Amino acid sequence: MGERFAVVSGGGTGIGAAVAGGLVADGFEVLIVGRRADVLLATAERIGAECGRPAAVSAVTADLTDPAQLAGVVSAVGERTVDAVVNNAGGYLGGPTDTLVDVAAWWRANLDANVLTAVLLTEALLPALRRPGGRVLLLSSIAAQRGGAGPYSAAKAALHGWAYDLATQLGPDQITVNVVSPGYVAETEFFGDRMTPEGHAKRVAATLVGRAGVPDDIAAAVRYLVSPAAGYVTGQVLGVNGGSVLGR
Repeated sequence: MGERFAVVSGGGTGIGAAVAGGLVADGFEVLIVGRRADVLLATAERIGAECGRPAAVSAVTADLTDPAQLAGVVSAVGERTVDAVVNNAGGYLGGPTDTLVDVAAWWRANLDANVLTAVLLTEALLPALRRPGGRVLLLSSIAAQRGGAGPYSAAKAALHGWAYDLATQLGPDQITVNVVSPGYVAETEFFGDRMTPEGHAKRVAATLVGRAGVPDDIAAAVRYLVSPAAGYVTGQVLGVNGGSVLGR
C-alpha cells in the first residue's frame, strides 16, 4: 500500500501537532492545516527534523470555516489518496452576550469553529479517502458529555450525532468514523490566559488518575483509531479524560 497519508486540521500546536508527530512516527506523511502559516511551518520543520524525514510534514494555510478556502487544501492534497482525516480544528470562543444579536454571533462562531470546520474538510476530502480502509476522526470534548461551556458544549455534542450518520454513510466503503473526546489537557493553547492554578488543581482532582492529560495522550488514541487494528471500530465516542467522566 506504500506510505500512508493523513490530513490533520488545527495541526500547528497542542493536540494537533502531537497527532501529526505521532502519525509520522507510525510511517505517515502528514498535511497539517491551520490559519497561522508561521506556526504551521515551524511545526512541520520540527517534526521533520525530529524524525529525520524533512519532507514528512507539509502545511497549508486555510480558514476551514470559509468554503472557498477548502480549494487550497484539496490542491495541497493533489492526487494522493487520503488514509485519514483528523478534524482537530476548533476551540472555545468567548464573546459578548448583552443582546440577542450578540448571543447569535457567539453561538454561530462556536458552531462554525467546531462543527463547520470538520464538516467542510471532511466533505472536501471524501472523494480522496481510501476505499476500503479510510479513517475519519473528529475531536470532541468532555464538555459534550457534561456541559459547562454553552455553545462550545453544544457544538462538540453535535459532532457525535454527525459521526453516527457519517459512519453509517461510509461503512459500506469500509471507511470508519470515530470521535475522540478529551478531558482536561494541559500544554495546549485552549485556555489561553484563563487557566489559574486553582482551576488546574480542580480539574486534576476531578480525574481518577490524579493528573492532567497531555497532547500525547490524545494522539495515542487517534493513532490507534487510524491504524489497521481499529478496522472494526466505527461510530464510537472514545473518552480520554482520566476518568473524570465515566463511559456511558
